[in-house]
Amino acid sequence: MDGKAPRTRIQEKNTAAILEAALEVFSQAGFRGATLDQIAKTAGLSKPNLLYYFPSKEAIHVTLLSGMLDLWLDPLRAIDASGDPVGTILGYVQSKLQMAQEFPRESRLFANEIVQGAPRVLGIIEGPLKELVDEKAVLIRGWIDAGRLAPVDPHHLIFSIWATTQHYADFDVQVQGILGPSEQRFDDAATFLDHLYRSALTPR
Repeated sequence: MDGKAPRTRIQEKNTAAILEAALEVFSQAGFRGATLDQIAKTAGLSKPNLLYYFPSKEAIHVTLLSGMLDLWLDPLRAIDASGDPVGTILGYVQSKLQMAQEFPRESRLFANEIVQGAPRVLGIIEGPLKELVDEKAVLIRGWIDAGRLAPVDPHHLIFSIWATTQHYADFDVQVQGILGPSEQRFDDAATFLDHLYRSALTPR
């Protein structure tokens, strides 16, 4: 127990409203362009009321990023040695693409943070994230050494999956500008990426 009294229903409701409003504002304006006044207005709260829950814009931003990273990394954590290697990685690709479709604002929030040099999450990237990616790279390397995957660089494989799936969230305006607004773009992307990674990973 941390000694804190449990939050009331209205406190939980207001906290959720603040985080939802902040996600909308940050994903559009970035961290530097967003203001507490904008977030409070979008949440339907006064600025003093907002500051009761979060002491600063940075505190809201860090809370959003931490929660997003937990969600974003769950499919990577789920990769284990028990499944078929090609099928497991293809499943990871499809999970990441689905998340790009369902959580585009969260993806753009993280992309904006990285573009700025990751000032608020660099410790996570160089610590827990690096440890997780290194752990999965060792697993993938073991599959390669056993002849169950074609020889690829495990780290760059993971990077490429992030790039090819999150592109559909971070550059959605560009994708829709070229292909049009139909949701078919995600189905087509899923088919293409399955073919791309299946071809690259299946042992010859």
